[in-house]
Amino acid sequence: MMKMILLLLSTGTLLHAGLTDFKTISEAKQAYEVGEYGKSAALLKGLETQSPQKNYDIGNALYKEKKYDEAIEAYDKAEGIDEATRQHNIGNSHFQKKEWDKAIEAYEKALEIKEDEDTKFNFELAKKQKQKEEEQQKQDQQDQENKEDNQEQNQDNKKNQDQKQNQDQKDQKQKNKDQNNKQDQKQKENKEEQKKEDQKKDEGEKNKSDSQKEKKPQDKQGDKPSGQPKDQKKMSKEEKLKEQELKRLMKKMGQNKTPTMMYQMGEGKEGERNENAKPW
Repeated sequence: MMKMILLLLSTGTLLHAGLTDFKTISEAKQAYEVGEYGKSAALLKGLETQSPQKNYDIGNALYKEKKYDEAIEAYDKAEGIDEATRQHNIGNSHFQKKEWDKAIEAYEKALEIKEDEDTKFNFELAKKQKQKEEEQQKQDQQDQENKEDNQEQNQDNKKNQDQKQNQDQKDQKQKNKDQNNKQDQKQKENKEEQKKEDQKKDEGEKNKSDSQKEKKPQDKQGDKPSGQPKDQKKMSKEEKLKEQELKRLMKKMGQNKTPTMMYQMGEGKEGERNENAKPW
């Protein structure tokens, strides 16, 4: 706790102070009590009197104004007053600045001089705050390291993901290319197969045409077309035989000098003689 003592108001100090200083000190005290700490410090600094008590009171006013560096400087000049109290307030100033080591050192000096509950409480509190801060710093450091590790891991993951994505795209392009090549090859094979089928079909049509040409009978003079019915062909052969027989008989008759006679073939069935036929 802050130990505030306006030592300049003590009887001993006032014996050496003039009326002006007395008035100034009174105004500084009043300003301090109403919370005008800057005004109080300024009034005290204006005193011509130089004493440890003056610097100590200035230090207290600056401490209340939260000007801890200036307060420590004033306390350092206040040697000669109660040392335990001075070290206590120096410790408090470092405590407010969170300078735990310096605060602990000042509290230890004060406790070596005199045991005081307030000083001991601040001493223990400063040690706890130091430990807490160190643990927090350690945790912050660990968090930072974890954050950096996570960032690095994320970068590696992103890099791997990008590489995988690029590889997948390459594989897909190659797959599409292979499929297109396969389709082109299949189409080419189908065209070749169709071409062979067409050639085979053309050759079959040509062979069929040639075969039909070979099987078609040739027309001869005096012969009936091959397209005549089978019965007509058979009759033609019968007539041909009869004609040959007639020629043979005519030749024979010619040799016997027999006058030729017209011979009319009958229309009867094969092997039957026409009763109306005239003999020769």
